[in-house]
Amino acid sequence: MLTKHYEFWPKLTKSLTVPETSIYDNLRVSATRYPDHEAIYYYGARMTYRELLEQVDALAGYLQLYLDVKKGDKVLLLMQNSPQFVIGYYAILRAGAVVVPINPMLKTNELEFYVKDGAIRLGIIGQELMDVVQPLVESTTLENLVVAAYSDYKGKDEDQLPAEVAAVRNIYEDDGVHLWAEALALKAQPTDVDVHADDLAVLPYTSGTTGMPKGCMHTNRTVQANILGSFYWSRATMDSRSLATLPFFHVTGMVHSMHMPLFSGNKMVIMTRWNRETARQLIRDQQCTHWVTISTMLVDFLANPEVKAEDLSSLTAISGGGAAFPKALGEKLYKLTGLEFVEGYGLSETIAQTHFNPPDRPKMQCLGIPSFDVDARIIDPGTLEEVGTDEIGEIVVNGPQVMVGYYNREDENESSFLDIDGKSFFRTGDIGRYDEEGYFFIVDRLKRMINASGYNVWPTEVESALYDHPAVQQACVVGVPDPRKGENIKAFVILNDNYEGKVTEEEIMEWSKEQMAAYKYPRMIEFIKEFPMTNSGKILWRKLQEEERKKVDVDQKS
Repeated sequence: MLTKHYEFWPKLTKSLTVPETSIYDNLRVSATRYPDHEAIYYYGARMTYRELLEQVDALAGYLQLYLDVKKGDKVLLLMQNSPQFVIGYYAILRAGAVVVPINPMLKTNELEFYVKDGAIRLGIIGQELMDVVQPLVESTTLENLVVAAYSDYKGKDEDQLPAEVAAVRNIYEDDGVHLWAEALALKAQPTDVDVHADDLAVLPYTSGTTGMPKGCMHTNRTVQANILGSFYWSRATMDSRSLATLPFFHVTGMVHSMHMPLFSGNKMVIMTRWNRETARQLIRDQQCTHWVTISTMLVDFLANPEVKAEDLSSLTAISGGGAAFPKALGEKLYKLTGLEFVEGYGLSETIAQTHFNPPDRPKMQCLGIPSFDVDARIIDPGTLEEVGTDEIGEIVVNGPQVMVGYYNREDENESSFLDIDGKSFFRTGDIGRYDEEGYFFIVDRLKRMINASGYNVWPTEVESALYDHPAVQQACVVGVPDPRKGENIKAFVILNDNYEGKVTEEEIMEWSKEQMAAYKYPRMIEFIKEFPMTNSGKILWRKLQEEERKKVDVDQKS
C-alpha cells in the first residue's frame, strides 16, 4: 500500500469507522438535532429539517400502504434537482426499497432498458417527463407512477424560473398515476422495516459510453463511507450552506450536494437547471459556503462578466472534477476568492470519491491522494503487475466505498476485480500515474487511447497542453480514422470570448507543434461554440468522434 501521500494528509485521522446505520438514519438524526434548522432553499421557498422528515415519512407510508412497496423493491427516481428528488430518495430508503436514480434526459427507448433490467414496477418522476415514461407502463413491468410538479415547492416571488419549475401542476385521470401532492396529503405513517448496513440502498448506472449501462450495487455501508469522507474532508458544519448545481441522480451530486449536507445538518441551496447568473446570485444572497461542481460548469461560471469578488466572499470551499481545469482559470478563481479548485476523482462504481486533493495543498489538474481507507495502485493493464512512480498504467482501487458488484452482470464482475496482496481491487479502466509525493494524475480512459502511427496518444494529455494557450476556453481531442497513420488527432476548441476572430485554427495548430512531441500535437483543429454534454456536465467525446468517423466514411464512399 502506498503511504508517501501521508506526509500531505490533512490534520485528520487516516481511517473512518463507517456507521452501521442506514442513510435514512442520517436525516432522522439531523431532524431530531436541528428540527427548525433550514434544510432546503428552493427558488425563494424554505423547508426545515422537521418539515423535510415529515414529508419523507408521509411519502414512505404512501409507498408502503397504497403502492405495496416492499423491502428490496427497486424504485425508479426520475426527476431533476428539486425538494421532491430529496424527499423521494429518502422515502424509498425509509420504505426499505432501493433507489434507482436515472438521468432525466433519457428518451423512452433508452429508459426502457433500465426499467427492464431492474424489473421496476414503480416510478417517482417529474411531471415534465410523463410523455417519456408513460409509454413504458404499456410495454414493461412499470405499473404505477408518482408524479411531482416542482412548482409546488417554489417561492411566490421568484422570477427567471426554469420552465419546469414555473409549470403549474397537471392533473391526470389514469388509475396508475398518483399525484405527489395528494399522496403526501394523506400523511400515511410508514411501517418499520429492518434495514441493515449491508442491505442494498441505491443502484446508480454507469453512463454506458463504453457499452451497455451497468447498475452499480451500493449498500448503505458503501454510501455511508463516502458521506462521512466528504463531510470530514470538506470541513463542513451544521451551519454550512451548500450550493447544489450538480444533478442528484449522478453520484457526485448525490453524495456531496445532497447526502453530505443532510448528514451534517446544513442547508442545501438547490438549482433545478444550471444558470450561471442564478448561481452567482444564490451564492451571494444565500451566503453559500460550499460548492461542489465540475470543471465545465465552473468554466462557464467564471466567463460571466457579472461575477465579482464580493459575490463569492462567503465561499470557503470549491471542489469537484470531471475534466482538466485550465490553469489560467484556476488563477482567476484564486484572485476572486482566495480559494483553489480542489479536484477529486471517483466513479459510479465507488459512489463518488476515491481520491481527494488535500484542501491546504492541492495540485492543479490532479486527482489528489487516496481517500480514507483507500488503497490505490497503478498496474500494467496487460500483465496486471504493479508499476512504480511516474509510470503509466491502470488505476485500481480497494476501499469501503467500492460497490459490491454490477447488477445482473456476473461475467463483468469477474473481469472487473483482481486480487493483490489478498485484497480485492476494482479495475477502474482509467489510465493514470502517481508522482513522487503520492499524488495521482489521470492520463485517460483505457478505451479512449488514440493510436497514431503506432504511438499511444492520450487525449486528456493533449487537452491539458491546449489549455495553456490563452485563447482556449475548453478543448476536446478525439481520434479520426486515417488510412496512413491508423488514426489522426483532432481537437475541437471553444475560444475565450475576447479571442474570437483574432486567432485562427492554423495558428493554434502551429503553437501546439511547438508545445508537444511530434506524434502528439493535433493535425486538425475545429472551433465550435459548444460541446455535446451529458446531464452531469461531462463532454461527450465519443459523440464527436463518431461524427468525425461518419464524415470519413462518406468521403471514402464518394
